[in-house]
Amino acid sequence: MFISSAFAQTAPAATAAAGGSFQDSLMSMLPLVLMFGVLYFVMIRPQMKKAKEHKTMVDALAKGDEVVTAGGMLGKVAKLGDSNLSLEVAEGVEIQIQRTAVAQVLPKGSIK
Repeated sequence: MFISSAFAQTAPAATAAAGGSFQDSLMSMLPLVLMFGVLYFVMIRPQMKKAKEHKTMVDALAKGDEVVTAGGMLGKVAKLGDSNLSLEVAEGVEIQIQRTAVAQVLPKGSIK
């Protein structure tokens, strides 16, 4: 009385199912591929470019360059090492920092 009868559906043709399922799976993966492509060009590629520019800047450091560290400290490069450098932050005061901590090279004469 309250239960309706259930009828089985007919099976789809075998030739239509084989060709259609490949197209369906390809179309269902298309948004995922497009999303990865957009993320690559919006996030990954600019970050790689910025990292490459930073590495070039750090490799080009020379004695006497005026720099800003990642912590915001200003100073003049006094000595250079392989992975670190001495930064003169005041007259006669030098600190050791890692080369990668240099955030920006300032124009000459910026620090008074």
